[in-house]
Amino acid sequence: MPRRRWTPSATLYAPDLAKTIEDLKLPSRFIRPRVELSGIPVSPGIVIGRAYLVDRRKVKPPEQVIEPEQVEGEIERFHAAIEESREQLLAVKKHYEANNVGDYGYLVDVNLLMLQDNMLVKETERIIKDELHSADWALWQVIGKIKELFGGIDDEYFSDRQNDIDHLGERILRNLVGLRVKMIKDINEDVIVVAHDLSPMDTAQMDVKMVKGFVTDLGGRTSHTAILARALGIPAAVGLETITDMVSGGDQMILDGISGTIIINPAEGEVARYRERDRQYKDFLRELDNYAGLPARTLDGVNIKVCANVELIEEIKTIKRYGAEGIGLYRTEFLYLNREELPTEDEHYETYLKFAEAVAPERLTIRTLDLGGDKVAHSVPLEHEANPALGLRSIRLCLKEPEIFKTQLRGILRASVKKNIRVMFPMVSGVWELNQALALLEEAKEELIKRGETFNEDLDVGVMIEVPSAALMADKICEKVDFLSIGTNDLIQYALAIDRVNEHVAYLYEPLHPAVLRLIKISADAARSAGIPIAVCGEMAGDELYTLILLGLGIEELSMHSVSIPKVKRVLSLASMEEAREISAKVLKMATATEVHDFVEGHLKQKFPGLLDPLE
Repeated sequence: MPRRRWTPSATLYAPDLAKTIEDLKLPSRFIRPRVELSGIPVSPGIVIGRAYLVDRRKVKPPEQVIEPEQVEGEIERFHAAIEESREQLLAVKKHYEANNVGDYGYLVDVNLLMLQDNMLVKETERIIKDELHSADWALWQVIGKIKELFGGIDDEYFSDRQNDIDHLGERILRNLVGLRVKMIKDINEDVIVVAHDLSPMDTAQMDVKMVKGFVTDLGGRTSHTAILARALGIPAAVGLETITDMVSGGDQMILDGISGTIIINPAEGEVARYRERDRQYKDFLRELDNYAGLPARTLDGVNIKVCANVELIEEIKTIKRYGAEGIGLYRTEFLYLNREELPTEDEHYETYLKFAEAVAPERLTIRTLDLGGDKVAHSVPLEHEANPALGLRSIRLCLKEPEIFKTQLRGILRASVKKNIRVMFPMVSGVWELNQALALLEEAKEELIKRGETFNEDLDVGVMIEVPSAALMADKICEKVDFLSIGTNDLIQYALAIDRVNEHVAYLYEPLHPAVLRLIKISADAARSAGIPIAVCGEMAGDELYTLILLGLGIEELSMHSVSIPKVKRVLSLASMEEAREISAKVLKMATATEVHDFVEGHLKQKFPGLLDPLE
């Protein structure tokens, strides 16, 4: 559906039109129609309220050529917009501090740093000077170039990172063209926010006493906005595509953040039904809270370590609240993103030390640099590749750029004096790559010894099983490492030869495909024979539908987004290890993912009613 475009004259007369409609006192037959939409649920909860429209639609300036004598004025206009954006961001940070809005000042700090980014500022100035284009057109072009660096990513989490620069660029553009940036913090009534898109800062500004939930046209499950919504406990659904075209300010709405269902102008009976659903969900949450502080243990007394995946230090409080037993995956890529220079050894050391201290006495598992053609950073030397998913990425990039790799390794080693750190290498395809990585780790140790630096000489080293060849060679890999961790996201993609971001083949992305399950079993068997632990840290780990299968296949540790931890602990408490092994034995004999899915779902629904859907 094409998006409506409002002309300046339409905007000018809109208030008069609204007053005229109000004066007409339209009869009930003109009541706005009921509309039901389905989006991506990113933060659970059920709310009923009035819609509050926030204009966050894209500004696309016209291509405008300027005269040479206008260059200086355009550059001044650009810098004025930068400064206005800076003042707005500082006002947002002041709001956070004054209202004790969590630990989200870092979001502003990141944006303030991005305002100084050389590519953003210098490249915009260059286009104004050399190509004689207006400031708004030049900036729009530069934002597009930066977004391309994050585009085409097969990892949903990192593909959403382009939204961060997108939101900042929109702020500057709006200031350039004179459009007021509406502040979420100014909302002073109970509402459900409806927007084309929201930045993480928009979300962190929300007063949970006023903003009952939000819905957007754009967005994905792993965006920063979605993560913050979950952290703040604000129900949300995203990816609705055209909801801003279908909602008017003041419309009554039902937002179901569990299923992603949105109902605009619901019938009276629907409102009552969803109020009851809300009551049931809150009862379920109170019950689920009881599991957060309990050990992850099966009915027959087998302990399973349940950890969290994190990126930011600000997540530590949340993972502890949900009962995480340490960090099973710390993604270090953010040290490299949105900057021109490589992080120094001291930056690595200080960051990892801070994480280790925050999570102590629990364990911190650090994944080394996992960048490449699909996850890019200005600071890392990369060339364009036709097929980045199969190109120079992760451990391959680290082996090609040993000094970059060893700088990170020295930082990890220095922080390892805390004794609760272990390190793992991503995307290892076989023993040769592992040998090369281990050799560089030894070089890093020798360099620290020469400098008189101390570190944990018994640092545990592991490998991520993300490539079928690594799974098939797991027995040999296990001879050289202290643990394995299966990254199911990539393993599924490579095993089934699909591109997860290609909408034409995404339906083939099947975690329960028998081939994937067999690769997990091979890896788990190898780890058990070698006497070393094995974990799963991909999306499968946090889905309770897969919990018993993974246990039955031999997985001993699960690492996931923190909000999933109580749900997984609940599943563990209701089943035995014997049952898990029986389930996995049966599914390994099946031929299709559909067959496996139907069997597991049917079994769980029959034996544990309400386990998969607490509101059934």
